[in-house]
Amino acid sequence: MLFRMSAVAYTVTAILPEETIAERYIAWLEDGHVDAVIAGGAHSATIVRLDREPSDPPGVERVEVRYIFPTRAVFEKYVEVYAPALRSEGIKLFGPDSGVRFERRTGTIV
Repeated sequence: MLFRMSAVAYTVTAILPEETIAERYIAWLEDGHVDAVIAGGAHSATIVRLDREPSDPPGVERVEVRYIFPTRAVFEKYVEVYAPALRSEGIKLFGPDSGVRFERRTGTIV
């Protein structure tokens, strides 16, 4: 039996209440946040501005970032060591008062 370490996909979706906040959020991602997650162990990241859902209220934007970590252990170290400060920064800039909501999902790449 061949044993292999499976990579982990970590996806963060931001639901943003308006276009201007979406633009600020994307700029923040591009201006260092994504690089900081990669420095914390991810080997790649993709930023996607999602198409509107029919049920979305007018003006709502969704931006997804999918990070790929080489192993579950590397991802767990990221969550323990690096994520708290990065999430804190994100909450300061895009916290509940801004109307932004976040969804996070993880999964094993097969």
